[in-house]
Amino acid sequence: MNEIEILFTEILGCPRHQLYLRREFNLTPLQKEFFVSALKRRILGEPLQYILGKTEFMGLEFKLNQDVFIPRPETEILVEYTLGLIARLEKRSLSILDLCTGSGCIAISLAKYTSDRNIIFYATDLSKKALEVAKVNADIHRVKINFLNADLFNGMKQNSFDIIISNPPYIPSDQIDKLPKEISYEPAIALDGGRDGLEFFRRIIKSVPFYLKEDGFLVMEIGFGQLGSIKNIFKNIKNLRIIDCVKDYSNIERVIVAKKYG
Repeated sequence: MNEIEILFTEILGCPRHQLYLRREFNLTPLQKEFFVSALKRRILGEPLQYILGKTEFMGLEFKLNQDVFIPRPETEILVEYTLGLIARLEKRSLSILDLCTGSGCIAISLAKYTSDRNIIFYATDLSKKALEVAKVNADIHRVKINFLNADLFNGMKQNSFDIIISNPPYIPSDQIDKLPKEISYEPAIALDGGRDGLEFFRRIIKSVPFYLKEDGFLVMEIGFGQLGSIKNIFKNIKNLRIIDCVKDYSNIERVIVAKKYG
């Protein structure tokens, strides 16, 4: 659906095809007011997801506000790969950690689609406001996530997790102001990956061997053109090795997978 179709289906509470089957719509004063307000906000560049206060990710609806990053379709590749990884693991119980959880879309989607497995989920974020949104989404989808207000691994026990997953900030600091106007509405903390965009990758990759169990997996989303630099970071970590790289719909390396040995 295009944005106008999305807006009208939301206002009228009808499926898309009804927009074309009905010849006339009689909007109430409140509906007209919302439509005009939404158009003005969109013209100024505010993303439609913030205007509506929600978005779809992995076939699920997630509540949003400007305290959290808007989930992208590319991140579904991260979740889909991890679901496949979980399906291949024969352990009776698993422990999974989601770093930089934001709206909670990754951990919640995993929990929702693995409800038949015995899995304990943890999710951390430095933003208390983001965690408030994530907790609302977890309640909506009736999944149990242990949310912690923490800077990456702070408060986590060592050798605790079978899988660590993350979509960390990876935009270089000096490029943020050059991004499309819509991006300026999203929280800078969810975008800024430091001087070269690799700050969080360095921190995560350096620390993750202490928190993964033996034969555990690290699954991360990466930015355009970052694969080579991230591979160099792994060279300094003896017991963590990249085993897979998944491209997105534009044939760009988007997800890397590493395994802990020993």
